[in-house]
Amino acid sequence: MRYELYYWPGIEGRGEFVRLALEEAGAAYVDVARSAKSGGVDALMKYLDDGKIARPPFAPPFLKAGKLLIGQTANILFYLGQRERLAPRDEAGRLWANQLQLTIADFVDETHDTHHPIAGGLYYEDQKPEAKRRAAGFRKERMPKFLGYFDDVLERSTGNYLAGRKLTYPDLSLFLLVDGLRYAFPKAMRRLEKKIPRVIALRDRVAARPNITAYLTSDRWIGFNQQGIFRHYEELDG
Repeated sequence: MRYELYYWPGIEGRGEFVRLALEEAGAAYVDVARSAKSGGVDALMKYLDDGKIARPPFAPPFLKAGKLLIGQTANILFYLGQRERLAPRDEAGRLWANQLQLTIADFVDETHDTHHPIAGGLYYEDQKPEAKRRAAGFRKERMPKFLGYFDDVLERSTGNYLAGRKLTYPDLSLFLLVDGLRYAFPKAMRRLEKKIPRVIALRDRVAARPNITAYLTSDRWIGFNQQGIFRHYEELDG
């Protein structure tokens, strides 16, 4: 199957969690909005504006897989995990992987809200005082809490990955999360990383995987920038 991924071009955002899974799996896919040949952003907007779709997505990312149109990052990954062997085979394991991914999604939302604590429709400059307050609490309390949780999960794991001996999609997402936080909060992460050695070791294992290395050194990888979820503002890093 050749998948069609629909997400905004020019930013990593939530679509990057899906890209990493597709790349690790070696799956054939087209990043539709980045491809003029596939219709670009107009093709993406067609799905959002088409009032005849019975099960419309709320927002990107969404994935077209044959006749299926799947929205929400964690839901897409739940589907790909089973189809592309990026999830445990047993039901309890699949639910555990999904639970980890949903926890990552909570963390991603809180990360975004450090630079847009009032409204996504406002510029960062319009909410900078509130962002400073939000980021301070995020660095002091939420980053250690979330990353400490994942470090504890890895300590309890029966293998080198979150769900055991084999890599699953939450491992890929945690890799992206760590690199995103390194970009957005380099000072805070330098202080914190020595307290989460298992998370950092996992990040390095994922980065060394052949398909991920190839992706990160290709022109398909967008890289972090000031338009995505992970944004670096010196005044928010403490």
